[in-house]
Amino acid sequence: MIEVDRVTKAFYTVVAVNDLSLDVPEGEVIGVLGPNGAGKTTLFKLLAGFLKPDKGRIRAKRLQWPAIGYKPERLLFPNQMRVLAYLEMVAALSNVNSRDIRRVVYDSLSRVNLLDASQKQIRDCSKGMRQRLGLAQALIGDPPLLILDEPSNGLDPDGQAIIASHIQQLRQMGKTILLSSHQLHEVTQVCTHLIIMNQGQILYERPMAEALIEQPHALIRVNQPLAPVAALLQSLHPEVVIQEQEIVLNNEAMGLRRQVLSILLAAGYDILKVEQQRVTLAEVYAEATR
Repeated sequence: MIEVDRVTKAFYTVVAVNDLSLDVPEGEVIGVLGPNGAGKTTLFKLLAGFLKPDKGRIRAKRLQWPAIGYKPERLLFPNQMRVLAYLEMVAALSNVNSRDIRRVVYDSLSRVNLLDASQKQIRDCSKGMRQRLGLAQALIGDPPLLILDEPSNGLDPDGQAIIASHIQQLRQMGKTILLSSHQLHEVTQVCTHLIIMNQGQILYERPMAEALIEQPHALIRVNQPLAPVAALLQSLHPEVVIQEQEIVLNNEAMGLRRQVLSILLAAGYDILKVEQQRVTLAEVYAEATR
């Protein structure tokens, strides 16, 4: 949908985005992770057109630039306004036809389950409602590309689950979504593509399914030290790792699980535990930002 080609953006001496290239695939939910100051928000503002790159270029893959819905991390609303009136103002500023404004606003409120709060003053809205209002604002005009900066920031687990559900529904509608989050379980749940940034650069980029099975392993735990059979087991494959009373079979070595169990039983070991483990997003993140 959008191609970022060797883009750099600096603020005085601070390089926020550094020679970064990125292909934003259409119809995916792309989770952008990274520590504070990694450059995520600057990247989002560049994509949304609020900032211009110092170097490089950002272009749409098709001839026409896609409409973009943007939800910033810090939500600032006119607290004295009512939800409905505020979104009607946003729709008017977004060049929605005056005859369609009410319908467009109600559609946006319906998508985030805020119809019942349409006449509430924004000052009386909870934090979760304000996050959903920010999402409703981004949906005005039904843009194909949504950029959501920390959509679940400050919410309790129930609020996070509600936002995650809305994001999944939007993906089913064919939206392309970029979101940043420090909630790793949220990213695992809703994202189909993973990007990890630090110091203005992309350190890691994979489809989510591929990222979480990149280093699968099986663990076998026994009742006594493995030193007597360690050499035999390690001779089976270089990715057989012996740890006191545990054997870790990494990657291709997982296929040797039955053979390893046979050797252990023949040698008089009791098998206490056998489990197959996938890599967690926390492990992927820690490895990428190390």
